[in-house]
Amino acid sequence: MLFSIVIHYMLCSMHTCSGAIMGSLQQPVWIKESTFLPKRPGFTKFPHQLNLGSLNPCKSSKIEASLVTGKPSTTSVPITVVEGGDGNGFVDHELSNVDPEVSAIIYNEKQRQFRSLELIASENFTSRAVMEAVGSCLTNKYSEGLPGKRYYGGNEHIDELESLCQKRALAAFHLDEEKWGVNVQPLSGSPANFEVYTAILKPHDRIMGLDLPHGGHLSHGFMTPKRRVSGTSIYFESMPYRLDESTGLVDYEMLEKTATLFRPKLIIAGASAYPRDFDYPRMRKIADGVGAFLMMDMAHISGLVAASVVGNPFDYCDIVTTTTHKSLRGPRGGMIFFKKDPVLGIELESAINNAVFPGLQGGPHNHTIGGLAVCLKHAQSPEFKAYQNQVVSNCRALAKRLMELGYTLVSGGSDNHLVLVDLRPLGLDGARVEKVLDMASITLNKNSVPGDKSALVPGGIRIGSPAMTTRGFTEKEFVNIAEFIHEGVQLTREIKQAVTSGSKVQDFIKYVASSDFGFTGQVSDLRKRVEALTTQFPIPGL
Repeated sequence: MLFSIVIHYMLCSMHTCSGAIMGSLQQPVWIKESTFLPKRPGFTKFPHQLNLGSLNPCKSSKIEASLVTGKPSTTSVPITVVEGGDGNGFVDHELSNVDPEVSAIIYNEKQRQFRSLELIASENFTSRAVMEAVGSCLTNKYSEGLPGKRYYGGNEHIDELESLCQKRALAAFHLDEEKWGVNVQPLSGSPANFEVYTAILKPHDRIMGLDLPHGGHLSHGFMTPKRRVSGTSIYFESMPYRLDESTGLVDYEMLEKTATLFRPKLIIAGASAYPRDFDYPRMRKIADGVGAFLMMDMAHISGLVAASVVGNPFDYCDIVTTTTHKSLRGPRGGMIFFKKDPVLGIELESAINNAVFPGLQGGPHNHTIGGLAVCLKHAQSPEFKAYQNQVVSNCRALAKRLMELGYTLVSGGSDNHLVLVDLRPLGLDGARVEKVLDMASITLNKNSVPGDKSALVPGGIRIGSPAMTTRGFTEKEFVNIAEFIHEGVQLTREIKQAVTSGSKVQDFIKYVASSDFGFTGQVSDLRKRVEALTTQFPIPGL
């Protein structure tokens, strides 16, 4: 039986395809013509008989098919392939045919992202080129070990890829490869952090990180009087340092006093909701004074660090960890940078590499490493530096307008990509405001502020600038964002006063979802104006 397949084998570069793609696509795009949909299971086999070497590089200025959008071409020439065998071959239909339910969910999420103001500080939009690498055949290969030291065979190209990624990682952060090394296999930021702890600490050794309610991260040892919340606090003894609540800045004097008494083996810089830069020289001095390692978790600001628009942790820290999908704008992965010279008697390179594999991980995600290599190449470009400067400029414009509207910001402003708004002076909390803004296509997150007692009903919201800057927003649009948020906050106050069924957040959530909700028109009006703005700006890769 015959069937037709549309093939567009993209051997061309970005320039050959007139800028339609970022980089070359190394795999053919297979899309069945809709007039030849399968009538029964097993109708279509994987067309492995095709000679791809006979196909010519593309010369069209249009992309005729896309791995990301799945949109069929209107000009492609179908190639006929004869089916053979007994009908038991591998069926390789496109997602929309194989699983319409999942395909529909992905489509709906794509629409949500396109229409929403994406202001979660830990989110961003990656590029088409990164998506192509992540969606490539690299996902098929097992590669336990390091380049040149694999458990499995057939890794010559994976070795080349991972070595390239390591080289680009060091170059992106301006590091001397004689002094610094990097492991690009961590699956994300929290695993990367725990791999560092495993490498340099023994069970029950002491650590100090910024307290979660004061802007820190769970993986830095968060615990409560009743529960050791983070796995880090289960296996190690944790003592937090905090902000000076009168300034919203890290209280370095108290950190020094506490470290002198607690004697930690590791001090962790870095945060998930701290709008200011860290004083690395001060932290280095404190760490040296108590004989501790100094580690920086730069997950949120790694793109800013690469572009040199904030302080450089590598000048002072022994180890630097990061995710790769936030301001760096790459795939969802992690990296660990380490000094090559021994620190406090430990060879960090071997200790950290062994902690990653075989200590805490198995085979690396090669497709993610491929996407990361693409991202790190872009991070060395002038365009990337301009983008990061715009991230900071947009965030400052947002902060300035929010303060003009009467809002209290933790620390009084921002040095980086986020602002933290204290809603308590307005008699509100982050949970209620987050819900109302979400209904209006404004996506941000509730967040603890100094002095909070509950992480579930915190007193603030966290707002980030990277994602919408990626979509092309400038200071002008971020002023508009501040005004949209202000309108949503005022609306939340009205809704809160209208809730008569109880005073808990659950009562509020139940009310806004009920048929009695009396503010549907106002929420809808805000959403329409938000989406009228967002839909003027494209999303990379989609």
